[in-house]
Amino acid sequence: MSHTLGARQVQKQKTRQALLDAALGLLEEQSLSSLGLREVTRAVGVAPTAFYRHFHSTADLGVALVEEALGSLHPMIAGTVSASGDSGERIDRAVSLIARHVREHPAHIRFIARERNGGVQKVRAAIAEQMARFTAEVRTELAGQPESVGWSDDDLLMLAGLYVDQMLMTAGAFLEATPGEVDQVAREATRRMRLISIGRRHWLD
Repeated sequence: MSHTLGARQVQKQKTRQALLDAALGLLEEQSLSSLGLREVTRAVGVAPTAFYRHFHSTADLGVALVEEALGSLHPMIAGTVSASGDSGERIDRAVSLIARHVREHPAHIRFIARERNGGVQKVRAAIAEQMARFTAEVRTELAGQPESVGWSDDDLLMLAGLYVDQMLMTAGAFLEATPGEVDQVAREATRRMRLISIGRRHWLD
């Protein structure tokens, strides 16, 4: 009996992932607000009623895609701030990691870029919550660095927000860049993050 339940659970998880993958593919060309659940289930080859065994609505599916796209990035983003080396090395590492992630997950990045200001409030809120978590985690890492001595918690949160916003902007720029423009995007992102770093050093002067 337990073996049967286990097999059913595995199949259920496979179907759920298939729905997410199909939706992500369909969202390459449209926004979530225009996506119909019948489109998604047709792409997977299941009945429309099967959708509701996994998600209450396309908005809930969108929230799951936000978690899939951003949930695994928390260690990476915090790690770029806490990594060893001087600020220049940390910035180079951060830009390189962002470029690699965009290459490996372009559809996820495009989905976040489009839906961050899209028409589905529940998804916008989920993205905003993830961004707030990133900012809080980066603030915690910054607080432990010698350069942050004397900084208030509010100022550290502001600095963390600048870094997180810049990382998101950099991901969007890499996504839209042609192969010949990638190096220029990397140089521009590095310069912007260096400017934030320079401002950090002189904030308390």
